[in-house]
Amino acid sequence: MRVFVTGASGWIGSAVVPQLIGAGHQVLGLARSDSSAAAIAASGAEVLRGDLDDLDTLRAGATSTDGIIHLAFIHDFTQFEASVQADACAIETMGAALEGSGKPLVIASGTPALPGAVATERDEPAPGSLAAGRGANAKAALGMAARGVRSSVVGLPRSVHGEGDPGFIAMLVGIARDKGVSGYVGDGSNHWPAVHRLDAAHLFRLALEKAPAGSTLHAVADEGVPIGDIAGVIGRHLNLPTASLRAEDLGFLGAFLAVDQPASSALTRELLGWRPVQPGLIEDLEQGHYFKNSSA
Repeated sequence: MRVFVTGASGWIGSAVVPQLIGAGHQVLGLARSDSSAAAIAASGAEVLRGDLDDLDTLRAGATSTDGIIHLAFIHDFTQFEASVQADACAIETMGAALEGSGKPLVIASGTPALPGAVATERDEPAPGSLAAGRGANAKAALGMAARGVRSSVVGLPRSVHGEGDPGFIAMLVGIARDKGVSGYVGDGSNHWPAVHRLDAAHLFRLALEKAPAGSTLHAVADEGVPIGDIAGVIGRHLNLPTASLRAEDLGFLGAFLAVDQPASSALTRELLGWRPVQPGLIEDLEQGHYFKNSSA
């Protein structure tokens, strides 16, 4: 299968592309910069220059391939609504190009937060929550199943970890270094679901190959890791104390840390036979690569 991948040079995309190629697929990767194009080409994929706002390019990528994995998202929390809208336009454009073909469209989204409950693949983000916008985009993608597109959504947890991770865990490490304390919110009992990026990449391939139209999937390995445990490992590796901090002391991450948000992948595992095999979040943290640049 020839697969169009947006976000092909990103944190998850750079794992998805070799996963696809290793399984015998060909990849056309979207690149918005010279460095992205070079990375995609080095991975053995073909390059298509453009970005999420270039709808003609997205349409061309969609119509020239046998399926799509959409990973790109503009992670600008200062203009989050604009990012969500750009994502919506990209999904509609690519989905419309596949209409009536039965070809797969796999998009990345997030797992919902349901305080007091473990979110499953059947749950949706709460109205008005930060995740609601991307949730609406995911729902629109799933609705394309009625338009002859084999659409599916892979919900990613708060931590997609691994060596080189630029995401939330790395940010927590940086905040701890800056403040001299490894912080959490409340009593540290709130949970984050997590997955290693290589396990997530495997699920994206499975979704592309065999997810039924209209499937919601969860790339969750650790159902819920206590935030206090994460802070404890970070503190120990940096030789810093741990403490409960105000949410605002942790920047925009404070809002995520203040919510209990465990998630399950039981339905995904049953549907596609996906089994995470990489280290869990705490084990990955203990390996020390998150702290290599630390002077502590």
